[in-house]
Amino acid sequence: MKRTAPLSAVMAVSLAAGVLFTAGTASARERPATSHTGHDLYGTKTPYAPQGGPGHYQKPPKGFVPVFTENVARHGSRAMTDSGDGDAVLAVLRRAQDRGALTGLGARLGPQVQSLLFAAAALGYGNLSARGAEEHRQTALRMEQRLPSLFAGIAARHEPIVVETSGVPRAVASAGAFTGGLTSGDPALTGLIKEPVTDKDLLYFHKQPQNADYQAYVKGDPALAAVLARIDGDPRTAETAHRVVARLFRADFTATMSAADQVSFARSLYQLYGAAPDLRTEAPDVDLAPFLTDRDARWLAYLDDAEEFYQKGPAFSGRTITYRMAGVLLDDLLARAGAKAAGTDGDGAVLRFTHAEEIEPLAALMGLPGSTAPADPGQPYTYRNNPWRGAEVSPMAANIQWDLFANTPSDGRPATHLVRMLYNEKETAFKASCKPVAKGSYFYALDELEHCLAHG
Repeated sequence: MKRTAPLSAVMAVSLAAGVLFTAGTASARERPATSHTGHDLYGTKTPYAPQGGPGHYQKPPKGFVPVFTENVARHGSRAMTDSGDGDAVLAVLRRAQDRGALTGLGARLGPQVQSLLFAAAALGYGNLSARGAEEHRQTALRMEQRLPSLFAGIAARHEPIVVETSGVPRAVASAGAFTGGLTSGDPALTGLIKEPVTDKDLLYFHKQPQNADYQAYVKGDPALAAVLARIDGDPRTAETAHRVVARLFRADFTATMSAADQVSFARSLYQLYGAAPDLRTEAPDVDLAPFLTDRDARWLAYLDDAEEFYQKGPAFSGRTITYRMAGVLLDDLLARAGAKAAGTDGDGAVLRFTHAEEIEPLAALMGLPGSTAPADPGQPYTYRNNPWRGAEVSPMAANIQWDLFANTPSDGRPATHLVRMLYNEKETAFKASCKPVAKGSYFYALDELEHCLAHG
């Protein structure tokens, strides 16, 4: 866990470096809000929004009631993990200010970046934000509202609610916010929620020794390096970067920046742009939308999505290195549901809190919407040829939920168990090789899933 720097210390560092941007600025309260609303502009930093709602869920087949639920959730909105991008942007702004080369727009950027960095440092770099905590509290309340009889039964039978995390502070804090939401919605659950257990092999698998081949892939796979270099080298990258700097700096200063420097600046600014909405409570006056046009933000989002796609998503056709390691998580989902159905596990719910590095591979392994199409090695991933979008696949607080339903046959036969999946709270079909109980149904026999989700 990164240590939280006192706000006064962060300000002292900025002042010592000569970064004092005040002239020609106006606070966010003094100007019209110009925040972008496009869902595709923030990539995997997109704040969470549920994709399903009351009245839009199928009823289970007659006689079936919920008996268990489990989820896998990404941590909620958070502060950026370090000050690197902010420091890089401020350094360029400082040089431009010293030369009197800031445009009117450029003169407004420094205070905004400083405010964002101060807020992140005060919260603790990488830590869960107030928005992130609220994302999980509200998700928990909606879970209860969808399954009132399940949680009433859990309380009546005193069934444990198991909580597992990666052990990373933002995931642990997300678990606390989620379970706090459950108990605020139903105080009878208090005392049934177990202390969080850390399981890095399950919920931080991308960093574990057994996945050294994946780590080597990300660090130095030739095909990966080549395709990302090809994408970054698209002329539109340099054109976008030049438009970004030209709006902030005078032409004579822009001319002193190499194309690579312009791209580096634009990408760092985009990272801050994406982080700002996640810190809306801690930095309410920060609005970085004016500093990137929608057109430029969308291209920079694409560059980030390309990295995510090839490093954590479906990646190259014919290769499974980015997602086969998620098998441990898929197996755990099946095992927990199976144990509940068999009566060998008395838990009422299992709640898991993890990261994009686990959600994205799991989505690809399961063939969830948007994660079904790898890229041909000769045709790099683009927004035109592939549906994968970070904002859809793994926004902040992204979640996959399985609800287990059972019937009670009157003739004494064993109960039948069905599973319904929600992806970001939207009813979602399992992959095509899995057959639902009826055409168009979102309910699947558990033994069907145990067969069709088998992986090698």
